[in-house]
Amino acid sequence: MSISENLRNLKNELPEHVTLVAVSKTKPISDLMEAYNAGQRIFGENKIQEMTEKWQQMPGDVEWHMIGHVQRNKVKYMAEFVSLIHGVDSLKLLKEIEKQAAKHQRVISCLLQIHIAEEDTKFGLSEEEALALLESEEFQAMKHVKITGIMGMATFTDNQDQVKREFQTLRSLFVKIAHNRPEINTLSMGMSGDYTMAIDCGSTMVRIGSSIFGARNYH
Repeated sequence: MSISENLRNLKNELPEHVTLVAVSKTKPISDLMEAYNAGQRIFGENKIQEMTEKWQQMPGDVEWHMIGHVQRNKVKYMAEFVSLIHGVDSLKLLKEIEKQAAKHQRVISCLLQIHIAEEDTKFGLSEEEALALLESEEFQAMKHVKITGIMGMATFTDNQDQVKREFQTLRSLFVKIAHNRPEINTLSMGMSGDYTMAIDCGSTMVRIGSSIFGARNYH
């Protein structure tokens, strides 16, 4: 099936309250434009340089989401245009985003990345660290970043019970964090392999690549 057919089928399947981020990393502009012409406006990239090159070539109404791990020294390259940074896992990173967003007189939306997987390789904050960050004076003084939700990635495993448990853990933290914070309305969890379960567990944003664009082109 074509990219536009894949997108159409996916959008018919997704509930209205769920935002679709088309994960376009490693894909050529022609693939992104096919998705764009089929109505997709939100694209997720995991390398800042690649995202910046695509931003320069794509139409101006695209929302660019940074979905990979962010190095602080690279924030300046995307601060001018990025719509949402998914993986904020430290106060230090948030401070850098604040600093670079201020230079462009922008407010950049961010998601706190929560560590829910049983793997050591995944980045993220613990529940305690996330709550402490949100309540810290340093964060509350920031004028150019806005935490709009949380995200997390489940363990890469065939054990569906474990994945479900991890999604439910993230959902309960989301409920706790969003209480009395109306600006926190995004729970980003679920990718091509597990998005249906993630949605059943309360996800409001899914990141889907291979189900739209096919297998990735890693060189």
